[in-house]
Amino acid sequence: MSDQYDVHPHTKVIRGPKRATYDRKLVHGIIDDALICHVGTVVNGRPAMIPTAHWRVGERIYIHGASKNRILAAIADGAEACLCVTHLDGLVMARSAFHHSANYRSVVIYGKGELVADDADKMEHSRLFTEKLEPGRWDHIRQPNKQELKATMFLGFDLDEVSAKVRDGDPVDDDEDYGWPVWAGVLPCATQWGTPIDDARITAGYEGKGHQRD
Repeated sequence: MSDQYDVHPHTKVIRGPKRATYDRKLVHGIIDDALICHVGTVVNGRPAMIPTAHWRVGERIYIHGASKNRILAAIADGAEACLCVTHLDGLVMARSAFHHSANYRSVVIYGKGELVADDADKMEHSRLFTEKLEPGRWDHIRQPNKQELKATMFLGFDLDEVSAKVRDGDPVDDDEDYGWPVWAGVLPCATQWGTPIDDARITAGYEGKGHQRD
């Protein structure tokens, strides 16, 4: 397997091509480091999009939701989808309004989703999703019952038509603006987990034992 994804008509980056990358390992890292992606398709002739959790298994990205969700149902019925994963790493504050920007890492995926139909496979993907949220949690929680599995739709998408874009570093101003009397630079941005808050009905003995993510 190549360490680069093939470039397809959908995935060739036209705007800002110097920021484009098709590096397989980098794409995987951007997907894995995120908890939320946005999924878009066309439903009844109109564009529709939802944010949803995701996880990756090899060369596939998976999502899940209610079996009656109209967007997931349209994708399961054959509608092509677009998935986008984004990390905001900082605000780029330039000397001119035109050159303000953001440092970011993003992945865009095009494709058709394949329905996960087998209950055993759905159970396994329930486990994989839970383990992404907190490794080791699956063995301690009540696992899905048959009715809950029936009420949940799982879709997998091949990582085939995929591209990434990345921006990092300082603002890039016009030469004549570097002497402009204003601060310029990057305001870093990162997700930070707080102290776990106990459920109001926490079982005695489990107070203050919430997992703290890195």
